[in-house]
Amino acid sequence: MKKNTWKNLKQSWKYAKGSRRYLVLFLILGIIQAIGYAIVPLLTANLIIQITEKNVDGLIMTGVWIALVNAFYWLCNALSSVVSNKFSTEILIKLQSILAEETLYLSQKELNNNSSGVFADRINNDCGKIGSTFVEISFTCTSVLANAGILLAVFLVSKIVFGYYIIVIICLYICNLFRYDYFFKFDKKIREVKEKNTGTVTELIRGLTDIKVLNAISGFTNKMKDRFKTTNTMYYKLNNRNTIMYVSIEYVKIVAELLFIIIGVVLIKGNLLTFASFIILFNYQDRVYALVDNLNFMTEYFKDFELSAERIFEIISHHKFEREKFGKTKLEKASGNFEFKNVHFGYDDKEILKGISFKIKENETLAFVGKSGSGKTTIFNLLTKLYEVDKGEITIDNININDLTRDSIRGNMSLISQNPYIFNFTIRENLRLVKEDMTDEEMVEVCKLAQIHDYIMTLPDKYDTLVGEGGINLSGGQRQRLAIARALLRKTEIILFDEATSALDNQTQRDIQKAINNMKGEYTILIIAHRLSTVINSDRIILIDDGKVKAEGTHTELMKTSKDYKELYETEMETK
Repeated sequence: MKKNTWKNLKQSWKYAKGSRRYLVLFLILGIIQAIGYAIVPLLTANLIIQITEKNVDGLIMTGVWIALVNAFYWLCNALSSVVSNKFSTEILIKLQSILAEETLYLSQKELNNNSSGVFADRINNDCGKIGSTFVEISFTCTSVLANAGILLAVFLVSKIVFGYYIIVIICLYICNLFRYDYFFKFDKKIREVKEKNTGTVTELIRGLTDIKVLNAISGFTNKMKDRFKTTNTMYYKLNNRNTIMYVSIEYVKIVAELLFIIIGVVLIKGNLLTFASFIILFNYQDRVYALVDNLNFMTEYFKDFELSAERIFEIISHHKFEREKFGKTKLEKASGNFEFKNVHFGYDDKEILKGISFKIKENETLAFVGKSGSGKTTIFNLLTKLYEVDKGEITIDNININDLTRDSIRGNMSLISQNPYIFNFTIRENLRLVKEDMTDEEMVEVCKLAQIHDYIMTLPDKYDTLVGEGGINLSGGQRQRLAIARALLRKTEIILFDEATSALDNQTQRDIQKAINNMKGEYTILIIAHRLSTVINSDRIILIDDGKVKAEGTHTELMKTSKDYKELYETEMETK
């Protein structure tokens, strides 16, 4: 066994804590089964002897013992199945939960650069391999023990046949090693392609409406067909090669069986073996081959386990995927003072923010305006630490954001984005995600503030209505209002609105604007605005252009001092 396999087994064993008693019980039951598995062939051999000696009483007694041993064997088998399922299920739940949580801690760059299938396939498929590995190892060990007992019986009957069986076992094992090596090298490539397929299917479901309205069904279908064809063609080639190698091994068994008969005849003629002993040894062939299958199965499972463990621990142990980085300084309750000091940031070698600097005061309502792509949303991404600055410094309450813990940053901010993701839960469950101890009074209060309570009350199941994948059963404006309610429920000192009213009708926008105005002076409110008319009452407005602060001041001041701001505002007024 490779050193890396042992390392993965030890690491996996940590996650079996609390469930190991089930594995111990499974092992005990397996040993009992192994004993029964070894006894039955001996009883069967005795049955043959009783038949040849025409001993009726001995025949009946042996038959009764075989029945009792088999009944006890299958009882233990049933109990083993229950215990192993319990063990595997508990580890699967634990690993899937940990892997899902670790995925949430990955850096935004990793999430952007990898399709969702990379993570979904590992959570859904690879975790199951780990949980069942220890059960399969225990089962295989007990089976090997039982079948090794058969070899001992063969050794006692005929050392020559024992030597022959050892040679056959070695030959079959080597043949299977070649098959497994080829299979798993190919399987690794297939899993990588499957990840892409999973990502494509996920995108199909999430983008179903857009695919339809864009009339892109043909293009997307062809894209899927190409990917499915690539994967399944690889499976086809792999299975064909596997079948050829498997049949070749079966031919080796056929030749081995013929050679056994020839050797048996020679030994009988030489008075080195009796007919009864020959029959017993011939019946042992299947058990000897089963021993080879046990050894090969263990090899196969270890290789399969190693591949799955490698893919899982790449995430859990941070070998391949970069995690978000946070500091150790705790800030229980931020006052809301921010400062960007000469901040530079870019995506894929394209600089977005170019030495931007500004301050935000406690309980100030500040708006960012500017053309699309000027860097407004990037400011929020850096402030919530979805990304890290390339150069410069961001401080919260005079503390460098890189020194603060995750909870100190995100626990003090609520972000309401332009395209919020609403989960396929009920409205109540979507709200409870951010506050598990939410009361009904709090829920209704924030929904009224977000102007969505009245709509919810018209639904058949009201707050217990399922909203569908991505909130598909809600309109764009309703999704944003629910997201606003979800953010307001957290009651953080800092609230970020990233064009959060852009999808709302004019009346609802005015209502939300009233809610924002009601919060002024009590919260630090940052607003990225598409419509300048929604932010003219802000304490301060910062105009961002090409990643730089072009101008800042109140609406009245900017109308007098900034030509660019005035043009933006007047253009908006003209389009109304």
